[in-house]
Amino acid sequence: MTFSMTAEQWLALSPILIVSLTITWVMVAIAFRRHHWWNATVVAVGLNLALLAATWLVLPVLAQKLPASLDWLSGPLLKLAGKPVIPQFVTPLLVIDSYSAFYMGLVLAAGLATATLTYAYMEGHKGNQEEIYILLALSTLGGMVVVCSRHFAAFFIGLELLSLPLYGMIGYLVKERRSLEGAIKYLVLSAVASAFILFGMALLFALGGTLDFSALAKATTNLTGASRTVVMVAGGMLLVGIGFKLSLAPFHLWTPDVYEGAPAPVAAYLATASKTAVVALLLRFYVESHAYEFQALTNVLSALAILSIVLGNLLALLQDNIKRLLAYSSIAHFGYILVAVIATGALATEAVGMYLLTYVVTTLAAFGVVTLVSSPYGEHDADTLWDYRGLFWRRPNLVAILTVALLSLAGIPLTAGFIGKFYIIAAGVDHRLWLLLATVVFGSAVGLFYYLRAMVQLYLRAPWVRKFEAPLDWAQNVGGLMLLALMLWMLALGIFPTPFIAVVQAAGLAGQ
Repeated sequence: MTFSMTAEQWLALSPILIVSLTITWVMVAIAFRRHHWWNATVVAVGLNLALLAATWLVLPVLAQKLPASLDWLSGPLLKLAGKPVIPQFVTPLLVIDSYSAFYMGLVLAAGLATATLTYAYMEGHKGNQEEIYILLALSTLGGMVVVCSRHFAAFFIGLELLSLPLYGMIGYLVKERRSLEGAIKYLVLSAVASAFILFGMALLFALGGTLDFSALAKATTNLTGASRTVVMVAGGMLLVGIGFKLSLAPFHLWTPDVYEGAPAPVAAYLATASKTAVVALLLRFYVESHAYEFQALTNVLSALAILSIVLGNLLALLQDNIKRLLAYSSIAHFGYILVAVIATGALATEAVGMYLLTYVVTTLAAFGVVTLVSSPYGEHDADTLWDYRGLFWRRPNLVAILTVALLSLAGIPLTAGFIGKFYIIAAGVDHRLWLLLATVVFGSAVGLFYYLRAMVQLYLRAPWVRKFEAPLDWAQNVGGLMLLALMLWMLALGIFPTPFIAVVQAAGLAGQ
């Protein structure tokens, strides 16, 4: 049996190959000489090149999807992109299409932002600084494999490659008790979740004889009686594992402790890249396997969405720790995303893409401010709301970024979050999901309260408290500029979303 790949397939795989080469290069570089700046730069350059490659893949499709108001961009984009090379089916395991290219771009952007923030954060760390970049790049590679998967084998390999480095990243500050505690909790619970996923895969394979998403749909469509029951049990097991990875209620108990214990940039990565990859895979599987035809599964997903929105927002009200607040907030946000997944259809796919785009940008900005404020203090993060009291009077630039991020998370008009939430509501209305929409409105109202409560702390004067603040050099320079770019991105998404909507539309699933 011979295996060969075309030039187009190699080009389609270029983002994954670039990240793989970057990992190899950093490992070799560390073996010869440790140098924090050099290794951080290599990882940042590699992720940048991979992001450019993923962008280049989707340019031909984007040029055709641009609205009439942006016709002046179509010609230059087509010249830049040249001949389309996607979609490509690379082995029976992976598919590289506009959908996977878009979500690879999101994962890479989150990884790149995390690498930038990590450099500023690790400058004050007295232990080994370089290994965290290998772990970050490995996890990013796993996320890219997950979003390209069309087969359960590729999904499981990618998921483990995504998750295993996170154990080391969460517990990287070995002298900090909370960091080690968070790593152990994530290790144990993630292993249990992976076991559920593996068992569910085994049951599906036993019934259908295949692990391909599309083939499974054909193999399980007409099953009745006990066989159909087994399919539902397998789906339930898969849902338990995926619910853990997305920290959906009631599988969320690990989330606040891990977010609080993890280094601030790692928490940013955990909240964005890892969850984005799993949502992208969930949506592809839900559509390609025709899982939406199982009404019982839809009912379970609806219950999880309602529970996540209600519990996430209500528990966030009780938090005085900003990392725990953002953790509970992320539980609610993925409940919102689940509403769009349940809706299915082209509009729902577009809603998921827009919401994830806005969520990733906004969450990275919020955690980025926490990272820059925490960086000068080495092992201890500035994570309580009290630590941020009066920050406006010392660092108004950071407060401006955090304010816009919190307003965006709340879904206030003229920010990115409003567009994302509008799409969720539009998808729900399109499919008459009235109970879910009522829950979204309730959750948004509660969320607005605790986001505003956190914002107020930034502007209060309290000269007697310990003053956490980012140093004026910003080693912070690159991290500060990156956060400024994220703030401008949030405002651009809220004020002029048309180009971003075109990108998300170009990244739709085939057949929708």
